[in-house]
Amino acid sequence: MSRTTATSTRTPEAARAEIQAPVSDLRIRALDPLPAPADLLAELPLGTARGDLVAQSRREVREVLTGEDDRLLVIVGPCSVHDPEAALDYARRLAEVAHARAEELCVVMRVYFEKPRTTVGWKGLVNDPHLDGSHDVLTGLRLAREVLLGVLDAGVPAACEFLEPTSPQYLADAVTWGAIGARNSESQVHRQLASGLSMPVGFKNTTDGDVGAAVDACVAAAAEHVFFGADSRGRAAAVATRGNADCHVILRGGRSGPNYGAEVVARTLELAQRAGLDGAAAHGVIVDASHGNSGKDHVRQAEVVRELAARLAAGEQGITGLMLESFLVAGAQAPAPSGLVYGQSVTDKCMDWGTTAELLDELAAAVRARRTH
Repeated sequence: MSRTTATSTRTPEAARAEIQAPVSDLRIRALDPLPAPADLLAELPLGTARGDLVAQSRREVREVLTGEDDRLLVIVGPCSVHDPEAALDYARRLAEVAHARAEELCVVMRVYFEKPRTTVGWKGLVNDPHLDGSHDVLTGLRLAREVLLGVLDAGVPAACEFLEPTSPQYLADAVTWGAIGARNSESQVHRQLASGLSMPVGFKNTTDGDVGAAVDACVAAAAEHVFFGADSRGRAAAVATRGNADCHVILRGGRSGPNYGAEVVARTLELAQRAGLDGAAAHGVIVDASHGNSGKDHVRQAEVVRELAARLAAGEQGITGLMLESFLVAGAQAPAPSGLVYGQSVTDKCMDWGTTAELLDELAAAVRARRTH
């Protein structure tokens, strides 16, 4: 039988079934609608007092990054927030120290809700708030916003890493400083996102230690962009941005080892200036004392901070801020829905609160010494 004859014997029903064969969402298990960002913000409003703190702290951070303010920016807190109660306990302790050291340090609490994973693992409070794989994202978003508002109520500005391109719609109004992680610094999506964020944003060098990629990210984020996004009602939109001139580089080490040495700092600033950047990126860098710069060893992290404090005290310029991973209890534990040690990280190992308070005092002393040079 010829091909033509065989085709002609198909029934109309068989032809329609072939045409209507499913081709979309073949690997999607579920689509769970979320509230529009505007609805969650109305349910948990920022309010005037918190909004004033965010606006003031963003100005102060910008001035530190550009050298108008000679204090040191210190972004300090848990690797990730998994327990709102412990996070707010930490915020209240940090507020007291930050107030006492406000002449030397501009302190912002690390309040991270989204965790990028090299392969798989717990993705953070927003994605899995119950730490049990149930992925109750709506509850996670509400909890994250409640934590941010609680941190602000304690009198401490907040820092977040932005991972999902739509999550800032729910949280960014309460954030003073943002970060783009090492795995995403080369991502066009995240560079475009940073170009429209209303706060200073730091780009980390890539996981292999490439600083040039972070400099390129600052250049890209400073430009205007148009890209696919969503508005405050959750509707698909073409987003047009003005560009973010307050982006800067974070040195976090890499697979090849640490990169917080004075020569790397100087080379990074030279790259930024040669790329045509001015402002924050050309004036200084932030050094992440954790991750590749300490081998994710919380004991070594404290040693790195003390090395950097000694360099600052000796008059070294070019370092505008430090990042510290710190929680109430030292070390880390595996994430679990129950039985966790209160105040201990469930992701990277963190320094304990006592060590952190000592280091903040030492950094304040280093800033005072730097002012004498």
